[in-house]
Amino acid sequence: MWFVYLMICQDKSIYTGITNDLKARFKKHRAGKGGHYTRSHTPIKIIYTERFKTKGKALKRESEIKLWNKKRKLNLIKRPS
Repeated sequence: MWFVYLMICQDKSIYTGITNDLKARFKKHRAGKGGHYTRSHTPIKIIYTERFKTKGKALKRESEIKLWNKKRKLNLIKRPS
């Protein structure tokens, strides 16, 4: 199982990534060993996830979301499940 996740950072920015282990990936981000972006934008918490059966599908969705502005990402989070 693969996940696309959105994480809020201390400066209120939103980081988008993929993983197959949410807890371990968040720990890496918090330790400064995750994505380059989160080394300088302290991650606070994961605020949204989507599940995918394949890494390819997760990568495609991650790429799509990364093109969005912050307002659109926040609207995704607020959308009812």
